[in-house]
Amino acid sequence: MDTKKKIQRLAAWSIPVAFAVLALKYLAYHLTGSVALYSDALESIVNVIAAVAAWWAIRVSYMPADRNHPYGHHKAEYFSAVIEGVLIIVAALLIFNEAWSALRAPRLMDEPWLGLGINIAAGVLNAIWATILIRVGRRDKSPALTADGKHIMTDVVTSVGVLVGLVASIVTGWAILDPLLAIIVAINILWQGWQVINSSVQGLMDVGTDIDETMNIRDIISTNAEGAIEVHDLKTRVAGRATFIEFHLVVAAEMSVGNAHIICDRIEDALRDQIDNAVVVIHVEPEDEAKLPLGTCAVPFA
Repeated sequence: MDTKKKIQRLAAWSIPVAFAVLALKYLAYHLTGSVALYSDALESIVNVIAAVAAWWAIRVSYMPADRNHPYGHHKAEYFSAVIEGVLIIVAALLIFNEAWSALRAPRLMDEPWLGLGINIAAGVLNAIWATILIRVGRRDKSPALTADGKHIMTDVVTSVGVLVGLVASIVTGWAILDPLLAIIVAINILWQGWQVINSSVQGLMDVGTDIDETMNIRDIISTNAEGAIEVHDLKTRVAGRATFIEFHLVVAAEMSVGNAHIICDRIEDALRDQIDNAVVVIHVEPEDEAKLPLGTCAVPFA
């Protein structure tokens, strides 16, 4: 199965998985009346909406370039991640409101052990699915899958914390631990929502490749630029799965267009071979545009 089909299939399967987890967590809340389990279930509602948004965004991101979008639709996945971040924050605010009401009138849970058992089953399912999404999202450079996986993993951490706290509440009989746990969950969700939004906004603002990737790109260009004089003004930007690479290649003024084109093709082939979904733009310039003294053995960067 190719990368496109794999990502789209995972995004589609995220929807029924999210519904299954939501059903389990709501059942746990319904049986116990726990505010902490309510907060856990509420976050699962966000997971359902986020899964649908990620599925839509991934489908759009794979649409080919057209007249209105000549650089493709790669950034659609960032919009999905931003929406997910906003929904996470909304869920946190709703949890704060419910927890505040419960603090004023705390009560012990009904059917606590059965409810916790169901919640554990939902947490295990979530952990398995989040691990798959994060691994595939990072490997195939899918911001939507990665953001969805990180959010679900946050949900898993939340569930573990809720489980520990509610066991303590049952054993000690301290009913106030339930709403206090819900508040802690809400604070954690707020932080995760901010991280998802910040990461996505960086992508929408054309963030460049990280330093390791940039140095790798420079090495690839320099290794394959034999016959050129200099490379300068390297610029990169990441848009979803695509990495855009642009730079100026200085060649001798008397070099033919055909020979300069051969050098450009060699560099482009090497970059596309080693950088997934690389989009390369090379601007060829004569030697009087060089920024460094001539005569260097290797093709230098200015």
